[in-house]
Amino acid sequence: MLWEIDVLPLKANLDRPAQRLVQEAMEYGLADQFAAASGRAFLLSGDHLADADALRVADQLLTDHVVEQAVVAPVGDARLATAPAWLAGEVRVVHVLPKPGVMDPVALSAQSAIADLGIEPPLVRTCHKYWLAGLDDQQVATLSSRLLANDAIEQVIVGPLSLDHLDVGRPYEFELQTVALDQLDDDGLMQLSRQGQLYLQLAEMQTIQKYFRDLGRAPTDIELETLAQTWSEHCSHKTLAGRIKYTGPDGERQFDNMLKETIFAATQTLRKQWGDDDWCVSVFADNAGVVTFDDENHVAFKVETHNHPSALEPYGGANTGLGGVIRDILGTGLGAEPVCSTDVFCFAPPDTPADSLPPGVLHPRRVMKGVVSGVRDYGNRMGIPTVNGAVYFDRRYLGNPLVYCGNVGVIPHDKAFGAPQPGDFIVAIGGRTGRDGIHGATFSSAELTHESEELSGGAVQIGNAIEEKMVQDVLLAARDRGLYTSVTDCGAGGFSSAVGEMGEKIGAEVWLERAPLKYEGLSYTEIWISEAQERMVVSVPEGNWSELESLCASEGVEATVIGKFEPTGRLVLKYHGQTVCDLAMSVLHDGRPPVIREANYTPPAATPFELPERTSYNDDLLKVLGSLNVASKEWIIRQYDHEVKAGSVVKPLVGRASDGPSDAAVVRPVLTNQRAIVISCGMNPHYGDFDTYHMAASAIDEAIRNCVAVGADPQRIAILDNFCWGDCEKAETLGSLVRAAMACHDLSLELGTPFISGKDSLNNEFSYFDADGRKQTIAIPPSLLISAMGQMDDCSQAVTMDLKATGNPIYLVGVTKNELGGSHFTLVNELTGGQVPTVDAAAARETFTSMHTAIKSGAVLACHDLCEGGLAVAAAEMAFAGGLGMQLSLDAIELAEGGVAAKLFSESNTRFLVEVDASKAAEFESAMANVPYVQIGTTVSDTRLSIAADGTNFVDADIDELKSAWKSPLAW
Repeated sequence: MLWEIDVLPLKANLDRPAQRLVQEAMEYGLADQFAAASGRAFLLSGDHLADADALRVADQLLTDHVVEQAVVAPVGDARLATAPAWLAGEVRVVHVLPKPGVMDPVALSAQSAIADLGIEPPLVRTCHKYWLAGLDDQQVATLSSRLLANDAIEQVIVGPLSLDHLDVGRPYEFELQTVALDQLDDDGLMQLSRQGQLYLQLAEMQTIQKYFRDLGRAPTDIELETLAQTWSEHCSHKTLAGRIKYTGPDGERQFDNMLKETIFAATQTLRKQWGDDDWCVSVFADNAGVVTFDDENHVAFKVETHNHPSALEPYGGANTGLGGVIRDILGTGLGAEPVCSTDVFCFAPPDTPADSLPPGVLHPRRVMKGVVSGVRDYGNRMGIPTVNGAVYFDRRYLGNPLVYCGNVGVIPHDKAFGAPQPGDFIVAIGGRTGRDGIHGATFSSAELTHESEELSGGAVQIGNAIEEKMVQDVLLAARDRGLYTSVTDCGAGGFSSAVGEMGEKIGAEVWLERAPLKYEGLSYTEIWISEAQERMVVSVPEGNWSELESLCASEGVEATVIGKFEPTGRLVLKYHGQTVCDLAMSVLHDGRPPVIREANYTPPAATPFELPERTSYNDDLLKVLGSLNVASKEWIIRQYDHEVKAGSVVKPLVGRASDGPSDAAVVRPVLTNQRAIVISCGMNPHYGDFDTYHMAASAIDEAIRNCVAVGADPQRIAILDNFCWGDCEKAETLGSLVRAAMACHDLSLELGTPFISGKDSLNNEFSYFDADGRKQTIAIPPSLLISAMGQMDDCSQAVTMDLKATGNPIYLVGVTKNELGGSHFTLVNELTGGQVPTVDAAAARETFTSMHTAIKSGAVLACHDLCEGGLAVAAAEMAFAGGLGMQLSLDAIELAEGGVAAKLFSESNTRFLVEVDASKAAEFESAMANVPYVQIGTTVSDTRLSIAADGTNFVDADIDELKSAWKSPLAW
């Protein structure tokens, strides 16, 4: 029997999904003047499921009787098609179901809960139902494809369901597949690379061809897939870690390993300088970077990207992006405990006209909502606070939104390192394996096109946060019992990457038929490369297996021995005794051919522009505050739980009404002491249009500046790089990336700030054919995210950015220059040219040290870094966050050129706006003795921001008006 349980709102005003659907259809211009109703449906299949059981499940488990009602009937029953009473006229019913093989976490939870009721659990599948009144067939089809469903993971059925069973897969019949490479010419090799979604380069395909030719045999499909996964850009970072011949404004340079010779080299140089005082524990060697924290614990930090999947399926892509980086933390050393998360997003403007979208592109508003809810649901359900982040908007992110997800974890000193031992069992813990994320790692190396949704939907995974929380709990318990010797996560490439990396120095034999599956029908290759979520791999001494198995079973977590680390130096994969793969580990990890890439970069020539001279800059300030990149992100922040775990000291929103923009988050990861970590970020995509060196330098300065502004010690800040770039096969694109990496090297050394981890995502370009049949490409701007993790001895000394009291002096720390190139002032006024902000690294280091001294002295009551919008925006934010006014004068600010506009809106780096306790002004000035600073005003009791120069008020605005402009753009 196949039952359907519809769970419906009792009243129309309780039907929130239907209300959102009507609103969004009108916003996108897809339909108007129609009515809708919605419901949740559960399909239950089981011959044993009696009528009484189905009714009991609906009544006791699935329905909240205060606001919902249920309809229970066999699929096809006329009662299930009946529209809610408040809909009138001709009504069409639309069902949206996950495609077969797509992860359905709610269905899994329902199965488990049904078992808890004492009922033998049936097969369960969820469905969303919509009744639409006032639309014709074409409008229903348009609404279904653009708003109700995503073809990458969902199917739409218009009208009553006609199912008689749930498809759970069919038995797989084994047949060893080989790939005839030997006779293929270069064109044939590249055709195989593209059509097989291997996305390998010609030299790599030729190397594989020669390897198997020398062996005298054809590769199996799984061998070819394993090489593609291991050699993918996502897993091997072959572009940035490869050979590059660079020509730029700083001369010519040959890199044998660009990352190792820039970012890695800076960190290693610093560590040598520090000697016995080195506080880095593990850098660029594990799933996350690790630094010392207190007498018992280290802290680990990692930020990942999940861009391509999020472009196709925003919710699932972002959901598993956060889930994946949490597993990176769990897979660091012998397992770190996640304590907080961070995220940064880049979108096209959400007001982009729907009729201007290229084919295959989801609307930016839909992408934004899906990404935010994906991160929200995973973090909140796992009970991990999301404490910091940022959002950037640019039309060039239309085809490729960027989704950065980060996590911080705590790990005991003696658990910071692990290594598998010969003879250890290979054990899979957690979720079962399905067709989720097939080719996810190789797909990340491809350019997106208008066909990507159809061709690469399998590269999208759907996460199950509850499963991962269970895995986390059992894994950390097993760690503390010493039950395993090494751990890693099943991320990109699935078992292929996890086992391949763990066994690199030893060798491994895997028995693929033992992997627990979600459903029948997976081939041996699909089992191996699936990126199904919530899976970890541990190496377990044989004598510990029984205890680990019992521990996992006691927590309801599946654990299975799928192989053994054998000291053969080979990767051997078997399926029911048949050898389907036999590769030397040396070929996997050292066999990829070196390719020398050409990289050229010439920054565009600086073009000066005339700054507008006005008698009032009120309107300019309101426009900047109301621009998407500066405006409040409260709509996003409020959806995240940033209080869970009780360690959040400085929240994402601060001030009198808890709605001012915090510079950084302060978190106590260990609640038994006052020591804290500080999390911040820096990113300036618009600066990359001028010079990627200065863009990177500014991002580093901003990330550190944000940390210092709340009280972090600048001598204990570690940073991470995340490069998201366009097609680096283009010499000029690669050249812009190399120049950014060189800036990272220089700033890291000058500031004494080590890089401890990083990630890159290349080929972020989207191609399509316009109405005239011409190929068009949208490339993202060079986008470097710098994430910073600082530390504080005592979190009670943390400072927030909101004004605290009247009558206190306001100081500007740092040097203001006429640097308006790429600034938000020029963006809102549609001005081009100007000088991009630069960084004086030696001065920055001294300034950061002095600011930290001043904060520790207790003289600083409020501190805000100057970044987007410059002095005027920083002053406005401090004022309306604190509910107080400020009277400022620009006369003491020295500036050779640029006038009032530059003083107000320049985005020069290494600057702070500071409220100082009037009784401690001398202490503050003493701390600032070696750096530029000026007193520019005072806090006042009235609620106005006044900024004058030469006796003229160029800004004179009520702080409520400023706050309203700042909050309104994204007040959804």
